[in-house]
This record gives sequence, C-alpha cells and structure tokens, in this order.
Amino acid sequence: MKNLLLLTTFMFMNHVSSAQNKTIGQIIRLDPSFDNLIEKNTKIEILGEGFVWSEGPVWIKNGGYLLFSDVPANTVYKWKEGEKITEFLKPSGYTGIMPYGNEPGSNGLIINNLGQLVSCEHGDRRISAMPLDIGGKRTLADNYMGKRFNSPNDIVQKSNGDYYFTDPPYGLPKKEKDPSRETELFGVYRIGKNSTVSLIIKDLTRPNGLAFSPDEKTLYVAQSDPERAYLMSYPVLADGKVGKGKIFFDATPMVKDGSKGLPDGLKIDKKGNIFTTGPGGILVVSPAGKLLGRIETGEATANCAFGNDGSTLYITADMYLLRLQTKTVGIGF
Repeated sequence: MKNLLLLTTFMFMNHVSSAQNKTIGQIIRLDPSFDNLIEKNTKIEILGEGFVWSEGPVWIKNGGYLLFSDVPANTVYKWKEGEKITEFLKPSGYTGIMPYGNEPGSNGLIINNLGQLVSCEHGDRRISAMPLDIGGKRTLADNYMGKRFNSPNDIVQKSNGDYYFTDPPYGLPKKEKDPSRETELFGVYRIGKNSTVSLIIKDLTRPNGLAFSPDEKTLYVAQSDPERAYLMSYPVLADGKVGKGKIFFDATPMVKDGSKGLPDGLKIDKKGNIFTTGPGGILVVSPAGKLLGRIETGEATANCAFGNDGSTLYITADMYLLRLQTKTVGIGF
C-alpha cells in the first residue's frame, strides 16, 4: 500500500505543471457597468494545470506569491511569476492514517491580521494558524461545545480579529452520512476573543464560501446546494452575531440549466461588488444584487482571490489555476 501511494503521488506530481500563453473560457457582459470592472477582450490565463481539485487561493503580499490548496492531494501549492509551481505544505489538512476519504487536505486559506497562514483543515477537522517564516501550526478551534466540526471549509477574518467560518460535510469520508459526525448542523461559526467559538448561523444546508462587505456591516455566505443555490446576506450586529438572513442572489435557475458548478468561494472588491464562484465560473454581482457579468471558465469553479496590487483575480477551477486582470481592486489592498 505504501509503495502504491508513493507511485500515485509521483504520477500525480508529473501531471502538475505551469502553463504559458494558454487561455480558457470567455467573459460574458450583461450590464454596461461591467465594463468598469473588466476590460473588453480580457483573457483568462491558465497558470497551472493537472491538479485534482484546486481551492482556497490566497495572495502573500510579503513575498509576491500565491498559495492555494489541492484538497484531494492534501497539499498547499505555491505559484510565483516566472517560477515553477512547487509544493509549499504537505500534509496540508490531514495528519492521520491514510486513506481518509477523497478530500482530506486544506480548503480555504487566508492570511490573518498577524501575517499567519490560517487553514480550514478537512481531515483534522479544525482551523489552524501557522507562521509563514518558520512553520509550526497551532489549533485555533476544532470543536463547538465539545463536539468536533465536520470539515471546516472557508474562512474570513474581521478587522477586529474575529474569524467566521463554514462547516459543511464535504471533507468527511462519507460526507453527511459519515458515522464520525458529532454535530447535526452544517453551521457558520465565529471564533471570538479568548478563542471562544459561537454558532451564528444554523439553518443552511450547505454553507460554503463567505466574505464581508467593505464596511463589514454585511456577511455574505454562499450555499452549495443545487436545490437552493443561494448567495445569502446577513446584517452584522454590534456583538459580532448576525441578524436574519435573506437571499441576496439566487443561482438555482442557472444550476437547473446545466451550467457546471455551484456557489462556493467569493471575494469582494472595494466598491462592494461580489465575485462569487457559481454555475459556469465566476458571477460578478453588484452590491444591489444585480448580475453584471460572468467570467466563464467552463469548469466547476471553486474559489478566487485578488492579488498583486489588488487588481489581479486568481481563480481555482477544477484542475486549473487561472488569472485575469480587472479594473477594480479587492478588499485589503
């Protein structure tokens, strides 16, 4: 078994590659204001390919490179302009005895206010933080009221230091039917001061990506349920909890039409426009909930992140790492 795993890893690594001068997909403009966000004739570049399921891109400002997860490969990869794609961290999300399901690795990644890499770890069922310079993880949270999380999926940090993250079942070996599940919920949680974990949303069927509006008064949560493929919005209250949610954008009809993908990861630009993965690729939605245009990758698309000076959008889509130039700037730049 060990030799087989080593051979599989070797064969997989031989298929991971950087790409040059290759493009994919198309840009679909649905509203004139979309021209203020993405230039006409913009191409979607392929930066790398051959991954099993790429996820969780995050730009490292102090270093000028991108990190992203390959969840089934239990690996975080590093991409930097002009260099080959390399392994940055392995194992990334599961340190136990293999095999462990088909999605054991890290998923969502962010850089926290201290400059540490924060990971949503499927296999180890926790949120961890790790300094980028010396390594060595510590657990930020792995349970709520004594019950282990399912498989933390995506995370965002508020300016005051609080973390908000989602906990669907995708990383469990048997998903929602896994016998090791300890909680009946697929919740959205908050890690507050003194590492206190609180449940803030408990009525979603498949919570996934999440992000704050520029003023942090609204929390957006994507739901990866083909029957209820929603982007939800919640008012953020003074105590860090959220008020009653509402459907901000409904992508269910697009799912029913056969487009690949579901609402998953999302990011916000400084003007409040939402770049959310969804059926067909990336959906660009205005702060008023209007679909302005689509970045169609043609693949099931997992996540995205702004990088470089904040105007470059990196996209993880199935086996690909992609990039395109925008005319806007993401939050945090």
